[in-house]
Amino acid sequence: MTKVLVVDDDFMVAKLHSRYVSQAEGFTVSGVAHSGGEALRAAERLRPDLVLLDVYLPDMDGISVLRELRAAEAADPGRGCADALFITAARDAAVVRSALRAGALHYLIKPFTQAALHEQLRHVASLRSRLEHLDEARQEDVDQLFGARPPGSRELPKGLAAHTAELVERILREHPGDLSATECAEALSLSRVSARRYLEYFADTGRAAVTLRYGGTGRPERRYRRVG
Repeated sequence: MTKVLVVDDDFMVAKLHSRYVSQAEGFTVSGVAHSGGEALRAAERLRPDLVLLDVYLPDMDGISVLRELRAAEAADPGRGCADALFITAARDAAVVRSALRAGALHYLIKPFTQAALHEQLRHVASLRSRLEHLDEARQEDVDQLFGARPPGSRELPKGLAAHTAELVERILREHPGDLSATECAEALSLSRVSARRYLEYFADTGRAAVTLRYGGTGRPERRYRRVG
């Protein structure tokens, strides 16, 4: 199991992210921290494999936390090295650059769906597995490791909510066969227009396939089926 330390100053957000992690196969939450100092102490005590790190913390920013974590790891060669994934609302390009230069694997911008986080977690697991099984790296191994980056957070378009997107994605996942926007709307008590916007978003990002059902007269009905 990959042990994860969740760091966010908002208790409810930390709880939500912990739930997301717990539902990802092969991952477990080893601890939760709500400040930079608490995160550093928890990292030393728990020795997590991965840290989900917010930028905005009450005592220090997440970039500084990661730098101090790297310094502590360098000072203790037997400690091991935790990977870091930023999960934050910070959009400033300078902050993103600083996060990557400090050693973060990736950077997810809030809000995002559970599927987007799970995609990043699968990427982490894949990297760790490949590195553990390499005795000597060939250039093609290095190219594969550095080039195999997931597509990012799939940031939701303006007007779409992460919670509703999760519900629509769950309906897609659990519904036998395909479904229409009307069927999705009825299942979630949404308007048909809203349901279609979410379904079209999943189709545009490759997570749903669209087929057309032709009836009598009028336009064909669009049917959606989850991909993957």
